[in-house]
Amino acid sequence: MSSLDVARIRKDFPILNERVNGRPLVFLDSAASSQKPVQVLAAMEHIYRATYANVHRGVYWNSEQSTELYDDARCKIAQFIGAPSPENVIFVRNATEGLNLVAYSYGRHFLKAGDEVLLTEFEHHANFVPWHVLAKERGVKLKFIPMTQQGTLDLSKLDELLTPQVKLVTFAQVSNVLGTITDPRSIIDRAHAIGAKVIVDGCQSTPHMPINVQAMDCDFYAFSGHKMLGPTGIGILYGKRELLEAMPPFMTGGDMIGSVSFEDVTWADVPVKFEAGTPAFVEAIGLGAAVDYLSAIGMEAVRTHEKETVAYAIERMSEVPGATIIGPTDPEIRGGALTFTIKDIHPHDLGTLLDREGVAIRAGHHCAQPLHIRLGLKATARASFYIYTEQREIDALIEAIYKAKHTLRK
Repeated sequence: MSSLDVARIRKDFPILNERVNGRPLVFLDSAASSQKPVQVLAAMEHIYRATYANVHRGVYWNSEQSTELYDDARCKIAQFIGAPSPENVIFVRNATEGLNLVAYSYGRHFLKAGDEVLLTEFEHHANFVPWHVLAKERGVKLKFIPMTQQGTLDLSKLDELLTPQVKLVTFAQVSNVLGTITDPRSIIDRAHAIGAKVIVDGCQSTPHMPINVQAMDCDFYAFSGHKMLGPTGIGILYGKRELLEAMPPFMTGGDMIGSVSFEDVTWADVPVKFEAGTPAFVEAIGLGAAVDYLSAIGMEAVRTHEKETVAYAIERMSEVPGATIIGPTDPEIRGGALTFTIKDIHPHDLGTLLDREGVAIRAGHHCAQPLHIRLGLKATARASFYIYTEQREIDALIEAIYKAKHTLRK
């Protein structure tokens, strides 16, 4: 029995009534991008139908209405993540852009040759590639916190890795492959003790559990709207005010300026300094509606449902001959994703056969090639869950895997 009324929640997601290959859709790829409730769709449609006009640029009614809703969304999001002020919240296209913003605006301004950036072995490419680029450009050295055989971070190595040369530490709060949940304060406090700044990738944590960036004491925190019931094209970078004020803009153009003359340019205050051009204000309002939806459910309840769902999925997958679960099997330290392999079946083949049964999973390296290299795997399969996932869908996944094994005589 779920802690959530999943049957009621599912009524808010029209796409879950669709059929794929003549079978009910079983959507198990929410870690990549979640589905959207009617409340989010309605909030965005209202803007386009009734009040649409550019924000912060007009003194007429439509523009004022859109601006009010846009600014209100920033306030909602700030409250949702425990930010001290809406001014700490920068709208970006997605977490990838937010992480690149820090790499370009903070990294290129404050890091120099010989400085070190400490990452983990299980980072998503969005929190890997920008630092590789910076290392090649500026002579910065990258180091990595290793993981244990169980798929958790080996923090026994942390003090050894946190040398005086480490100026920046960046890590995912929840691995998008392993599902591993890391306690941020176990890293942040020790990083701050040597004067290093800390970035947390919250893509797989913000949609699934309570977040308070002030209690966490991170310096930057990035996440995407599309993984938490919101639309694509909108994400958030949280930053401490003093750091954001010290950083140069990531992009330049309209709205982010204080003044422009033939001789000089000055910047607007944060967060607008980092929001050049017409913002994705309809998408931001949609994300605000998604935050309203999740807040009404309660993030503690969301996390409880996730633990129940992943525990059931681990139990059922453990019954499948030839199945290997990748990452921790303790639901207390695992997020809402179950990554696995089936002996002698390539994940891409498995994904294709499951699709015939209406079951949608992810197959590949999940934008985490270094982790797969570390695991000695070229690809894995991943089923991921959210507030609308029912146990019967886990059963459908397992049944479809057995059918795939039969089809391939495995």
